[in-house]
Amino acid sequence: MVGKYISLERIVEQSKETYYGTLNKSSQGWHEAKHDVIPWFNYFLGTVLNAYKEFEDRAGNVKTGRGAKTEIVIKTIEGQHGDFSISDIERACPNVSRVMIKKILMQMQKDKKIKSLGKGQSAKWARMVY
Repeated sequence: MVGKYISLERIVEQSKETYYGTLNKSSQGWHEAKHDVIPWFNYFLGTVLNAYKEFEDRAGNVKTGRGAKTEIVIKTIEGQHGDFSISDIERACPNVSRVMIKKILMQMQKDKKIKSLGKGQSAKWARMVY
């Protein structure tokens, strides 16, 4: 119930410049059998470590009882830095329905804790800073 999965592909995509640089560095001397796999291996281990940290964050958000999902969504929204979308919240809270997330967003907007930066499916949201 903690999360459906943690996407290693997403983590690599978020650090693709480092990935390609490390891959290039590890490939030097490949044709002469003098390449060094250690830079790539260290990058890969860092990727797995980041995935476990994300998993740990999600596991720390698991609660039971009435209002637990609302609390998880609010905590996730409050932890956002910069603009975010409903899809961002869905990924962070995989066991909460889109309908529930929208309901919480509307209530937080009404309470002037967040604001909508657009309309429709691609709308972004931002926390209000006081």
